[in-house]
Amino acid sequence: MTDPAPVTLTVDAVLRARAAADPNKPMVIDPAQRLSYRDLDASTQELAAVFVQGGIGKGTRVGLLMPNGVDWVRIAIALTRIGAVLVPLSTLLAPPELAAQLRIAGVSVLIGVEEFRGRRHLDGLHTRSAELPALHQVWPSGRVARATAGSAARGIVDAMAATVTPADLMLIVFTSGSSGTPKGVLHSHGSALGAVESGLAARCITADTRLYLPMPFFWVGGLGGGVLSALMAGATLVTEAHPTPESTCRLLETERVTLFRGWPDQAAALAAHAGDADLSALQPGSLDALLPPELRAEPGARANLFGMTESFGPYCGYAADTDLPRSAWGSCGKPFAGMDLRIVDSQTGAPVAAETVGTIALRGPHTLRGICGRSREQTFTADGYYPTGDLGRLDKDGFLYYHGRSDDMFKVSGATVYPSEVEKALRSITGVRDAVVVNLADRAGNRVAAVIAGAGLSVEMLRDRARDVLSPFKVPTVWLVVPGTDAIPRGPTGKVDKRRIQDMLTTRDRADAAEQRRERI
Repeated sequence: MTDPAPVTLTVDAVLRARAAADPNKPMVIDPAQRLSYRDLDASTQELAAVFVQGGIGKGTRVGLLMPNGVDWVRIAIALTRIGAVLVPLSTLLAPPELAAQLRIAGVSVLIGVEEFRGRRHLDGLHTRSAELPALHQVWPSGRVARATAGSAARGIVDAMAATVTPADLMLIVFTSGSSGTPKGVLHSHGSALGAVESGLAARCITADTRLYLPMPFFWVGGLGGGVLSALMAGATLVTEAHPTPESTCRLLETERVTLFRGWPDQAAALAAHAGDADLSALQPGSLDALLPPELRAEPGARANLFGMTESFGPYCGYAADTDLPRSAWGSCGKPFAGMDLRIVDSQTGAPVAAETVGTIALRGPHTLRGICGRSREQTFTADGYYPTGDLGRLDKDGFLYYHGRSDDMFKVSGATVYPSEVEKALRSITGVRDAVVVNLADRAGNRVAAVIAGAGLSVEMLRDRARDVLSPFKVPTVWLVVPGTDAIPRGPTGKVDKRRIQDMLTTRDRADAAEQRRERI
């Protein structure tokens, strides 16, 4: 099958093109329902008319608070077709967090599920009206499903869609908050869809792909890597609201999923529960744990796609089914088309030479359009670069290597410690399954602290081996050994929760100090 012809980068234009090219192909499937591209086109036009009739139009900021599923996709596509600004909201938010994001994004209409996993998200919003002056409508998702539009509203949907351009704002997506307070990141149709399009080859997504992605649609990993990747490629997306290893394996088998993308620990959990499930349709590019041994890559041979909400997903990578050149093993691949990347000195902002660690700065048509509540001057440098806060280096061939967050970097007795460098060295020790390094600061200064996952490991052995592979000032002085990787705290996106790890290590350090005092007595 030939690749779809290029189209204008708006949701409406892309959907019309896909529906015309392959109308009967399923676009999105969940355990309860499925929609073809033709059905998605028709149903979102009708739903868009319902929204127009309800006062939603171009530029209206609409929050969407629902779990993954066909209905999430229908609502999101219908809103963005007519130029409304979609604000995906996490079903994990506590009431104060939800109110804060509604306020920051200036949401005027909220569409939400009344209850999900024991949370009643819409209850109590009326008591926060003073905090949310922009919010004037709350639509339970059941109301949306039952609503019908009049002929007048239907008659203007096409005209409204025709006014939307790639430059128009499409989304406000909140970061997960793993490295600070969540930010509301603005993306246009052109920046979001262009970023997705540039990463399709690295993700191994084509029109023939049947993609399963467990990431929630309210974050860019699920929205860009799942919903919009399928739409841009003309592929099929398989999803579910309540993933469990058993239900997911059943879905992978039944729907003959060809590509599983997600977090490695999810793939490992599925593999442990796969039993006699037939996952033979999965192809290289899927996470290795779900593939037969002969299709798996050697450790480090494949690039880890690297990106962020501000770049609308990965901006750097390499084909997920292809080994990197041997000299680039361990890298994140190369920047995608449409992304201008440079490494700058973390203090001066001046570009640095190849092989030098510095702050990654991004510029180009696929980067964010802005951040809620910040001016352009507060967001970008004078020449238009966005300082990401991530540390990295480019080798002489243009491959990017990640070196952690700039706010993770710290100094010990005046010498710089990069946690990612120490973690890599610790993972090279036999028996270590994973390592996380953080700074423990007290009145005496900074100390290197580590959580190590692995069975049967002693602190004495780890300390001795660490001295063989690290400079003395980089060797951790505070250690905590846990039996497996599942004991390492992670946030809802699968990222390591370093704040909780610091709390764990602080508790351990105080307990060790108390024990030493008792021994002296």
